[in-house]
Amino acid sequence: MKKFEAIILSGGKGTRIKKITKNIPKCLVDIYGKPFLYYQLKYLQKHKVNNVLLSIKYKSNLIDEYVKKNINFINVKLISDGKKPLGTGGAVINATNYLKKNFYIIYGDSYLNFDLNKLCLNKDISTMGILKNKNKYDKSNVILRDKNFVYYNKFKNNDNKYTFIDYGVSYVNKSFFSKYKKKVKIDLSSIFLEMSKKNLLKGYEIKKRFYEIGSYNGIREFKKFIKNEIY
Repeated sequence: MKKFEAIILSGGKGTRIKKITKNIPKCLVDIYGKPFLYYQLKYLQKHKVNNVLLSIKYKSNLIDEYVKKNINFINVKLISDGKKPLGTGGAVINATNYLKKNFYIIYGDSYLNFDLNKLCLNKDISTMGILKNKNKYDKSNVILRDKNFVYYNKFKNNDNKYTFIDYGVSYVNKSFFSKYKKKVKIDLSSIFLEMSKKNLLKGYEIKKRFYEIGSYNGIREFKKFIKNEIY
C-alpha cells in the first residue's frame, strides 16, 4: 500500500482567536474533548498518510506533551522554527531535510473535506487544492487559467478575476524549495506566487467547502460539521 507524507504548519499564534490561544496553541483548541490536531491527524491517517511533520513554534511544549501522550496511530515528528519564527514558507524549507520527493502541505487551522489522494495524481508539478469561492469564506486569491494552471496572489487580489480560494492544502515536489536558503523568514504565499508566475503550480478544484478554526465563527461551524463524523 502506498504511503504519503505531510507537513502541518502549526507555528502561528492564532491572534484572531486570542481569547482561546492566550493559553494554548491553535492546534490544541478543544473540539468535543479532543484538540483540533487530533481530527487533522485522523483525517490524514484515513487518507494513507503515515508520516507527519508538525512544524511548531508558539507554546510548542504543550504540543509536544500532547503528541507524546496521546498520538500512537500515526508517525509524528515535531520540528521547531528555532529562536526566530521562519514564517510558513521558511518552516517548509526548514523541514525538507526530513521529507522525500513529494509531500502535502497543510495549514494548521484547516480541516480538509475531500478525498486527499486525488490531489497527488501528478508528481512532477505542484498542485494546490482550490475552491470556487467568490469571496464567500474568505477573500478569493486564485485565478484558474488554461490547462488548470493557477495564478495565486494573496497580496493583490482586488479584481473579480479571482474567483477561487486556496483550500489549505497543496501537494508539492521537494525540488521547488531547494533554491531557497534555510533559516530565513519567508511566507509560503510568496513562494506559491512565484511558482504560479512560472507555470509551476496547477489547481485541483474541490467541490465541498473546507473548515477552519482560525476564527470564532470557524470553530462554531467546524463543531457543527465534525459532530456527525465518526472518529
